[in-house]
Amino acid sequence: MEVKIIGIEGIPLIKKGDNLAELILQASKNQNIQIKNEDILVIAETAVAKSEGHVIKLKDIKPSNKAIELGEKTGKEDELVEAIIEESSEIIKVGPDFIISETKHGFVCANAGIDESNVDKGLATPIPVDPDTSANGIREKIEKSTGNDIAVIISDTQGRAFREGAIGTAIGISGMKPLWDRCGELDLYGRELKTTSIAVADELASSASLLMGQADEGIPVVIIRGVPYFEKLRNVPSSIKPLIRPKKYDVFR
Repeated sequence: MEVKIIGIEGIPLIKKGDNLAELILQASKNQNIQIKNEDILVIAETAVAKSEGHVIKLKDIKPSNKAIELGEKTGKEDELVEAIIEESSEIIKVGPDFIISETKHGFVCANAGIDESNVDKGLATPIPVDPDTSANGIREKIEKSTGNDIAVIISDTQGRAFREGAIGTAIGISGMKPLWDRCGELDLYGRELKTTSIAVADELASSASLLMGQADEGIPVVIIRGVPYFEKLRNVPSSIKPLIRPKKYDVFR
């Protein structure tokens, strides 16, 4: 079994109104890469947010009293803190240099997922308004152009509870299920699996991050090819929501 991770190079800096699907198709053609049946495309959320014009101008934000208070506690700029508050449904924990919140999408992450990297100074990109819809639109256009069944994952770089460092995390998906429930299957010793479910969308996003990087790599789109469970998990009306743990099961809040 072989799985390939292929970075698509040559995609220009994204601007508002850019057609990401067309840019991906053109860049892959220039690189002599054919998007094949059952390929999985992982796309950085910053590229999606910029193409959709979902960019924050920090200087245009007027901080609230709460933002100023949290800015003093965290050392963050008041305007950025206000943006975090506006993109959040709940502020969960505040530390000396971080704000953990639940975004309007239901993701629990640092700074509401707002990113100040890979954009001009004074700008920031929040998580796209509806990453599933964004993924679906890109998938449909590429499938129509290529005639192949593919999946699209929108990824973000996030930290993890009780672990240092950040990894690629899936925040939107189209074309396949994000979670693989393997309950009822047998292990190597014939025992039935009782509670095993695999966050395949996160695993794929994390593997793509190896090529995307976090600095000036300039690879916002990665193709993952040869995933053996694609057909099993193929699902067009998919959503990232199955990966979000219901709050009632969150024993740390």
